[in-house]
Amino acid sequence: MPTVVQKFGGTSVADSEKILAAARKAIRAQQEGYQVVVVVSAMGKNTDQLVELAHQVCERPSAREMDMLLSTGEQVSVALMAMAIHQLGHEAVSLTGGQIGIRTDSKHTRARIRSISTERIRKLLADGKIVIAAGFQGIDEDLNITTLGRGGSDTTAVALAAVLHADACEIYTDVDGVYTTDPRILPEARQVARVNYDEMLELASLGAGVMHNRSVEFGKKFCVPIHVRSSFSDVPGTVIASLPESPDRAVSGAAMTRGEAQVTVEDVPDRPGASLAIFSTLADKNISVDMIVQNVGAEGRADISFTVLESDLPATLSAIDGVARNLGARDITHDAHVSKISIVGLGMADQSGVADRMFRALARKGINIGMITTGEIKISVLVDRDDAHEALRVVHREFELDRPPPAESVQEWDVEVHHFEAPAEEILARLQAMEDLTIDAIALDDAQARVTISHIPDRPGVAADCFDAIAGAGILVDMIVQSVGRDGHANLTFTVSRSDLDKSCRAAGNVVRQFGEGAVTSSGSVAKLTVSGIGLRSHTGVAIRMFRALTDEHINVDMISTSEVQVNAVVDAAHGRRGLEALQRAFADAMG
Repeated sequence: MPTVVQKFGGTSVADSEKILAAARKAIRAQQEGYQVVVVVSAMGKNTDQLVELAHQVCERPSAREMDMLLSTGEQVSVALMAMAIHQLGHEAVSLTGGQIGIRTDSKHTRARIRSISTERIRKLLADGKIVIAAGFQGIDEDLNITTLGRGGSDTTAVALAAVLHADACEIYTDVDGVYTTDPRILPEARQVARVNYDEMLELASLGAGVMHNRSVEFGKKFCVPIHVRSSFSDVPGTVIASLPESPDRAVSGAAMTRGEAQVTVEDVPDRPGASLAIFSTLADKNISVDMIVQNVGAEGRADISFTVLESDLPATLSAIDGVARNLGARDITHDAHVSKISIVGLGMADQSGVADRMFRALARKGINIGMITTGEIKISVLVDRDDAHEALRVVHREFELDRPPPAESVQEWDVEVHHFEAPAEEILARLQAMEDLTIDAIALDDAQARVTISHIPDRPGVAADCFDAIAGAGILVDMIVQSVGRDGHANLTFTVSRSDLDKSCRAAGNVVRQFGEGAVTSSGSVAKLTVSGIGLRSHTGVAIRMFRALTDEHINVDMISTSEVQVNAVVDAAHGRRGLEALQRAFADAMG
């Protein structure tokens, strides 16, 4: 018999009427022939109220006791949901995370799932019961209650769908599905019918609050289709699966991350280990870094720029002050009034001119770009916070995200579920470490070249002019890095196929002559090292492990770009093969 997992968030079970409505959806699924597991969050603002109460009682409550307290919110919800199903004439059993058999590590308030027992759930389902599972929680090896942190109920739901080989995981929430951008910011945002796992991972990391990235990682790892639906209507919603909505569209979504702060460590000696020293120090202070940009050094020195949450800026500056002095950096500069604008799309990996269109659209509105970083399916730029709302609207309009793709370009979703195929013992091994970092590939591209346009005017339209010229020459650009401008000037570096190097240099030279200032340098001897996988954002040490492996081999990094599913580093081609082998050794334990 097919199985479906339904998850109802806090707003979907906020009162008795909504709990009864959710119960009816579960009963309807059972009547349609499914075995049904329902995962619920705490009611409404219950968790916030418990946190507030804890701090009224104790200034610094222990993490263990916070888990004990916060887990009660879901226990209230599961009991009430089971009662509602009984009242409607059907059978249900409520279970806590521990009763289900969700085993986690012992990191209280941010635990990770280690394994899930399915024996009890399968027996109850076989007996015709609807199983009501408490989200957000589990138990460790010592039977202490643990909680999974932000997005924990989504994670519980997708994890249960994975171990039960469910046909779908339905996430019921207070929105109709996934939108091309936040509809609260742009009313013209459009609900999409389907989004690819990697696209959703990038959007989730950029602040799309519909799904947490950990739950999407689970879905991708175990081939679980995730169906985001409204608790309050029967609209179709959005399916998160392997296929994008349309393969012909380069861009599927846009996002704004408003509260960013930018930090630049200027004139760092361009030698192995500099990036490692900076970012390992921040990791030791539990400071999460978002964008990372390292541009090509000049005269033996380079700038390293990155962004953190604005709230983390004081701690960041304090943490890296000593490191910068030890490295011999000239200065540390920062800007606490910036926002990140990003576009995401599976199609941009093999379509040229996407970056050019984005930069030109922003230039037409006089919006200056402070930093640029790219991934295979994402382009992010840093803009002044006062321009952020308009910048989001501009790029959303440029790629016509408010319009559905032509019907003939939309791929039909294959409703047949293709579960993770492997021998039983391999599946068990993966489930016992289901939240571990999974590296899909470590790759070396030694057929690339690098072009740097340095000391160009730091004003709106400059990046657009550069990539107009590159696109006009029919050149497909891979990585793009623009570092923060200094003294009214900026440096822009990009990589292309080595066969396109001469054309790229000519196009860049024409741009420099047009500006009347600047210089073009290049190298036909670079290699790009890429680590791709699942969990790169939630496992914040991935970039650090990469930098450490290269540092240990005395390999210098010329360029860096990061995303949710990839970390890229450009090195001298002579060191490419040795760098690849170093990364393979460093990530041997995480290879999928």
